[in-house]
Amino acid sequence: MSLTAPRFRIRFDHQLLPTSYPARVREGFLVTDATLLSIQVGMPRRMGTPGAEDPQEREWVSGIFKYAVSGPVQLGLRNLAGDAQADLEAHGSVDQAVLFYAAGHYPEWRSRLGKPEMAHGAFGENFTVAGLDEATVCIGDTYVIGTARVQVSQPRAPCWKLSRRNGVPALHLLVQRTGRGGWYARVLQPGVVEAGLPLLLEERPFPQWTVQRVNDVLYRREADPAVRAELATCPLLSPTWRRIFSTSAQDDDAE
Repeated sequence: MSLTAPRFRIRFDHQLLPTSYPARVREGFLVTDATLLSIQVGMPRRMGTPGAEDPQEREWVSGIFKYAVSGPVQLGLRNLAGDAQADLEAHGSVDQAVLFYAAGHYPEWRSRLGKPEMAHGAFGENFTVAGLDEATVCIGDTYVIGTARVQVSQPRAPCWKLSRRNGVPALHLLVQRTGRGGWYARVLQPGVVEAGLPLLLEERPFPQWTVQRVNDVLYRREADPAVRAELATCPLLSPTWRRIFSTSAQDDDAE
């Protein structure tokens, strides 16, 4: 039995699932053509030179440098094992437990930036995935990966640290303009994940709110005030982003 969904196939095919998957998955969850290609983790590091005049050389602390790990990895409510953030105010919420990035973006970035060596993790992501991107992932999408369950919570709006990490000034602004920043997920059920596993789509409650569209609304590429007001009430969008859209909608009303 085959079904269709925006830009990727969904099929019921229980024989493709390993017997280690929970029974509820084997008994009828949707299987996408999406795969977890690699897992990256990293701890905060202090880099740069104290007192340097060049902004690109000044001292800074970040956990954006992520490195691939193999084998089973424990995913908790806030982090993967071996992973942490330096700025917990900006990156430490349960709605930012794991960062996804589309593997399909890498060929263009390597060419555009002249960095053929750019490896998975260069955008600070934990999960590099094939078969999904910002146009096919929606807020509230719930995926089973291994024994863990995660739910898409918000787009990722990169800051200057992405530029510094890759040695490309203003890269974060370019990523914002393209909408290819990736997306965050909260962990509904901690478990064990491993590169090579499929992503099983359990639920899609808000098909109208793709990550790409939410980005477009944030950066006013879609400028309808009513849309911002509606997003402010989306219950599975992270509270931080709901506040952003709520404030924006109030500003629209005041004009």
